[in-house]
Amino acid sequence: MIVLCALWFSIGLFAQTGKVYDELSMQSNILKMERKYAIYLPPDYESSQRSYPVLYLLHGGGDDQTGWVQFGEVMHIANKSINKGDATPMIIVMPDANTGQRGYFNDVTEKWRYEDFFFEEFMPFVEGKYRIKKEKRYRAIAGLSMGGGGSFVYALHRPDLFSSACPLSASTGPLTLDDARRWVERRGMNTSYKEGELGAWYKKYSVLQLIEALPEENKKAVRWYIDCGDDDFLYEGNSLVHIAMRKKEIPHEFRIRNGGHTWTYWRKSLPDVLEFVSMAFHQF
Repeated sequence: MIVLCALWFSIGLFAQTGKVYDELSMQSNILKMERKYAIYLPPDYESSQRSYPVLYLLHGGGDDQTGWVQFGEVMHIANKSINKGDATPMIIVMPDANTGQRGYFNDVTEKWRYEDFFFEEFMPFVEGKYRIKKEKRYRAIAGLSMGGGGSFVYALHRPDLFSSACPLSASTGPLTLDDARRWVERRGMNTSYKEGELGAWYKKYSVLQLIEALPEENKKAVRWYIDCGDDDFLYEGNSLVHIAMRKKEIPHEFRIRNGGHTWTYWRKSLPDVLEFVSMAFHQF
């Protein structure tokens, strides 16, 4: 009887564990290459037929689709949050933005079109392959550093697609047009652009510019959770975004905790992110 109970207990523990696959790939016609991605499937995914909400979780510069898996401990943290009831079971998708050209944006000349790939190819691919609910209410985006910038921009560009956005220690893009020129050069983007093209790119990928131009009807379209450590070198940009959102009366949560630009900080942020996006999934 004791052995049987132990067996039932071990089976119960196993049933509460999600799975991560971190070397998956798809072919991109837009980028003309194979793109990798990682995915977390919640504990009951294989034993049910239900569809799930989705969180797109973006890595930072220098990492790839395995960053949140290896250093961010996404499987352990998601399992724990779901089992405690703090987060709803969800699928977490982690694309690779570190091949060919680093970053989640199109370049100035539109020859490298990662953002177009994300919306036109990647999202339809994963949401067709896995049992993902396709309504805005059940879709969220988050990311750290470079991925935090991607989270900001994607949600500001497509507020019709995301219920929540959670930029962590985000790179908020160039603060001025001159800064945009340096920003592009540092990231190895194509610099054979016309001056007008740089100005258009700056308005498209500077978070402050996007907030300034945000239409009135989109001010409450996305639930915002912004988190940055008090010792983070990106603190200025995040603080300026917070101030700009306050002036524009855009509802948002702004969190400042002790810490810097480190995985220790982001691992502590992730449970709060999962809980925050779950509130939209549940519509509490």
